[in-house]
Amino acid sequence: MYRTLFFIIGLIILTFGVSLTIKADLGAGAWDALNVGLSTEIGLTIGSWVIIVGLFLMLMNAYLLRTKPEYLALLTIMIVGALIDFWMLVILKNFHLETLLLQIIVLVVGMVTVGLGAAIYLQPKYPLIPIDQFMLALKYRLKVNLMIAKTVAEIIALILALLVKGPIGIGTLIITFCMGPCIQVFYPYFEKWLNKLIKEA
Repeated sequence: MYRTLFFIIGLIILTFGVSLTIKADLGAGAWDALNVGLSTEIGLTIGSWVIIVGLFLMLMNAYLLRTKPEYLALLTIMIVGALIDFWMLVILKNFHLETLLLQIIVLVVGMVTVGLGAAIYLQPKYPLIPIDQFMLALKYRLKVNLMIAKTVAEIIALILALLVKGPIGIGTLIITFCMGPCIQVFYPYFEKWLNKLIKEA
């Protein structure tokens, strides 16, 4: 019960943070920029592209790891896609930022929110979002450390985002380099909290 609660709450917070970084309009994270670019250039909602790209990555991960696709991850990306559309099309639909200062504040708040959400959603060890699994698959296939694998994955997403004219900017660089440390700040706290709840249950 607690694991499922952490998973759902984490994804709700994470997707709200992602939506804020997109709305800040200073450059989204590489994968988010790819989804926004695809939505703008081809059509469909951003959340729909989260699901489509996630499905493609799920199959790619299975190929790289020489395993069967992790079908439960499909549930994760469907939840993420639906939540991003909810935040973007319902809650933040008329959310406009008039000044650069407000854009910067919303970008930072969004990034911290993503870090918080990720730190919570990762605790139950449920199927990862395919983007996170892709990083681990690259680590395995290229026989490199996690930091290099993450960098390679981000560069691939960045190139694809540029090809579809996704929102790449200074915010993209800030998110790329600050997201890891941001997650790490929150992760130990929620790890202890979940373990405590499980022991007391």
